[in-house]
Amino acid sequence: MSGFGVAVELPAWRGDGRSGERMFFPEEAHAAAPADFLQELPSYRSVLRRRAGPGGGHDPQGSLGARAGEARGPQPEGAELAALPPREHALSIAEKRRDYQQANIKYLSGWNQWKRTSSKSWRKVLKDIKESLSYLQLWRHDIHSIEGKFGTGIQSYFSFLRFLVLLNFLIFILMFGFVTFPTVISKYGIFNSSFAKISPKNTDSLCTVYTPSGNKGLVYFYTYLKDLLTGTGFLETTSLFYGYYEIDAALLRGVRYNFPLAYLLTTFAYLALSLVWIIKRSVSGFKQSLVHDEDQFQSYCNKVFAGWDFCITDLNAARLKHRSLQYELQTDLEEERIKRKIADRTMKEKLRIYSLRIFLNIIVLAVLLGCFYSIYKATAFSQEKSNTNLLVQYLPSMVITLANFVAPQIFSILIRFEDYSPAFEIKLTLLRCVFVRLANIGVLLFSLWSQIHCANDNCKACGYNYELYPCWESAVGQEMYKLLIFDFMIILAVTLFMDFPRMLLVTHCSWKLVQWCGLQEFGISDNVLEIIYGQTICWIGTFFSPLLPAIATIKYFIIFYVKKISLIHTRKPPGRPIRASSSNFFFLVVLLIGLVLAFIPLGISIAHIPSSKACGPFRNFNTSWAVVPHTILEFPTGLQMVLNGIASEAFAVPFFMVVCLIMFYFIALAGAHKRVVEQLREQLVMVRFDPLSFLCP
Repeated sequence: MSGFGVAVELPAWRGDGRSGERMFFPEEAHAAAPADFLQELPSYRSVLRRRAGPGGGHDPQGSLGARAGEARGPQPEGAELAALPPREHALSIAEKRRDYQQANIKYLSGWNQWKRTSSKSWRKVLKDIKESLSYLQLWRHDIHSIEGKFGTGIQSYFSFLRFLVLLNFLIFILMFGFVTFPTVISKYGIFNSSFAKISPKNTDSLCTVYTPSGNKGLVYFYTYLKDLLTGTGFLETTSLFYGYYEIDAALLRGVRYNFPLAYLLTTFAYLALSLVWIIKRSVSGFKQSLVHDEDQFQSYCNKVFAGWDFCITDLNAARLKHRSLQYELQTDLEEERIKRKIADRTMKEKLRIYSLRIFLNIIVLAVLLGCFYSIYKATAFSQEKSNTNLLVQYLPSMVITLANFVAPQIFSILIRFEDYSPAFEIKLTLLRCVFVRLANIGVLLFSLWSQIHCANDNCKACGYNYELYPCWESAVGQEMYKLLIFDFMIILAVTLFMDFPRMLLVTHCSWKLVQWCGLQEFGISDNVLEIIYGQTICWIGTFFSPLLPAIATIKYFIIFYVKKISLIHTRKPPGRPIRASSSNFFFLVVLLIGLVLAFIPLGISIAHIPSSKACGPFRNFNTSWAVVPHTILEFPTGLQMVLNGIASEAFAVPFFMVVCLIMFYFIALAGAHKRVVEQLREQLVMVRFDPLSFLCP
């Protein structure tokens, strides 16, 4: 066998992808085969391309590179390599995209080249600014740490709390900038400003008497503490409450500022801001929830194959990311286990569980009715004895807080026997508890308004009970203020006097009963309801107490650190993991329910109940809304006709029909897009290929 060297046994691949028989190659083939194989690697072709470009150096591979080139024939270098299509270059996607853009830019005009270059530079600047601002995000590091240690479910609560802090701060900026600041500078003559104050006309003199119970002379220290807790005394005469704002117009260097109109429009502005921001955040959460519900397998693939961030270089950050992915996978597995359990139920088990749920819902209804009746009676008793001690003044707040504490505990016990999935269990508990908390506020306001807007002879002169409530808006603001302060005190008291002692007992006491009880779980639904309840109070009370958002901002800022310390040291994460995407969306939906419910009492107060004639910016109007038509009458005649036409039924009915048609069009369009997506998914499922077929064409 002359002319042959040592035989090398290599496996040959057939067209069907299976290993075939052994083949023998000559010595020349033995020398060229490894070079051919190396030259097929993208890294080698990239080296050749870089070497062929400007500034290419010498051959680092020496004779091996030369022999490889001889074996494969002439290689494209320089201009020939650049002339190849981008898809044939052994480069990354980013490099191919850059080369493609550089190749096409020479065919563009100078103006188009400048536009493309400037657009690219502007996008890069915006990206850099966005990255820089992300480091200024409030509690960024703390929330990432919580996510890694306790999962995305608990992280969603703290992100939700951060959102409320920013929202309340913006509401405070609005109220301070357009309501409080013009009043203060006008009353004190700052910036050469002044104010106009017009006495009420065609009003009984009894209705204009309002003497706030301010502290005069020498008073005890506990009196200031009482005023601080109830909003009476010296606080009643400050800019915190509605009665302080009595000017009709502020004059700043000759410019007239219509204060009653500004007060009303600012109220509408902060409600609209809250609505738009909540809907904007809800849409993004709804998209994530929709994607997860549509394709469960896609969620698993994203977590397993694309969930890791390879840019992480810090060991601590890597641990946090690992724990976050671990909690998300635990959540998926827990939900799949519950779904399989529900699918395997027999008819007998279904009848048993449905009968049990009906019975438990009857108990829930009885608890709700008991809470409402207790709040109504406590409010009536407190208003009749309003001049007595602090305990009586805080009686409605204490009854509401007690109901808010007892009812969710009962609901959390009952929900365990209803056998729902973890996600639906949180949603149902949230709905029940939020109904209790928000309905409690509604019952309180109803009991107040039933006494303010009475139907006896005492209310005929002014349209409201002026003897008991000479400035009823400030009285409602004081009730909202007391609810907000008392809720904050309860949150601190539970953490200091319940969670920490329990943690110390579990840590240092070895009794079996204490160890069996263990640390209390961090209930996400309970904590979310606490802040939604407080935010609803803030939305309602801001009209009657313009600086209430500032108190709410400080309150939530402190609560963040209180809850963080409580979570790390005194609580444990929930035993059943919770998905963050669905939780974020549902939290915002519940918050949106609270905002809608806040519209109702505010709308009744502004449009229906007569405004106080002894205080406030609307004392010259029958209701707060009356300032709008009064302002329109000052407009030119043409503009009045346009506004009246917009407010008429002739414009409202066609506008409503057009909006309905547009809505139906987008609904149909969304349905068509959904069907197309389903068809594409079915086509992807039908695609089958042999992975080994790519090895040998």
